[in-house]
Amino acid sequence: MLGNLVTGCSVLAPAGMLPELATGLDVSIHAAGLLITFGAIILCIGSPLTAWLTSRIERRTLLTTTLAVLAIGNLASAFAPDYASLLVIRLVMLAVGALYTPQAAGTAALIVPAARRGSTIAYIFLGWSLAAAVGLPLITFIASRYGWRAAYGGIGALGCVSLLLLLMRLPAGLKGTPVDLKTWSAVSRNRMILMLLAITMLQMSGQFVVFTFMGPLLKKLTGAGPDAIGMVFALYGVCGFLGVVIATRIVDTSGPYRTSLLFTCLLLAGITGWALGAGTFVLMAGAVAIWGLGFASTNSMQQVRLVSAAPQLASATVALNTSVLYIGQVVGSAVGGLLFARELLHTLGFVAVGFVVLALILVIMTRSRPATAAPA
Repeated sequence: MLGNLVTGCSVLAPAGMLPELATGLDVSIHAAGLLITFGAIILCIGSPLTAWLTSRIERRTLLTTTLAVLAIGNLASAFAPDYASLLVIRLVMLAVGALYTPQAAGTAALIVPAARRGSTIAYIFLGWSLAAAVGLPLITFIASRYGWRAAYGGIGALGCVSLLLLLMRLPAGLKGTPVDLKTWSAVSRNRMILMLLAITMLQMSGQFVVFTFMGPLLKKLTGAGPDAIGMVFALYGVCGFLGVVIATRIVDTSGPYRTSLLFTCLLLAGITGWALGAGTFVLMAGAVAIWGLGFASTNSMQQVRLVSAAPQLASATVALNTSVLYIGQVVGSAVGGLLFARELLHTLGFVAVGFVVLALILVIMTRSRPATAAPA
């Protein structure tokens, strides 16, 4: 879970300090936002590829090595002399960092009884919620006062601490099911899995249309300063943390489908509130709170539903879900960047709503579909 906190901060960090990166590196805010877009491209390619290449490696060795690369990459980012160097460091760091989130979920499933698998996987994703609840506001606070280099240094230090704790606490000798070409073939024939992956992509695309540029949007639309923007990030993250806690408590009794439907509706309500309230800080902040309840919990439920749909394919499907999550980040941040560059600031919210509406429709369609593979 703490490793996911480091991973989440590493992935999301530029969103919390776009103005500082743009000023410090002498680039536009749109160009600074491309750190997220290009990073997400590497993540979406790297997640299934590295899952395949490393499926036979012992889990503690794999996870600790991944965390070491994330820690070193963030520390190196703090000393990057220019934009090109920072981008290269980020891409190399995330090419390896793509491993952590899916393999952490798969490892957790190995060390708990099947009855607790759903709540445990949801708990693992609390790290991402904490990255938004605590990490992003701290990144915004530190970057606005001490510069973006200090923020990267802080993430690197946190990565070192998490690495040591993982070495001390994670049992040795854990190995997942090897991933081979037959596994990918089975995944491609399972209609439920394909629909669930599409839901993940649409949910994430809708969110990142706005989330990538949330700070600059608040500044341009409402005149909010760094502290107010940091407060909104904190509200988003705290509500995300609460959402995952609630999802973790109800998923084993209510079931993954109902839990997923509930939090997708909250996600849609929040982003709709942002679109309709754009220009009024209080309305936008309130919408972010509702949105936050759904942002991390929806992804946790996607992981749970994928594992439940085909437990024998979990190593591959969890990695693919992480991959399409990052595809969603690519699509959303790219669309948001184009709209932001053209000053279509109000349009961003309504485009985001469209993506999430499509995701909700697919969630409803998966209610009664069987969890069996379709014939070849």
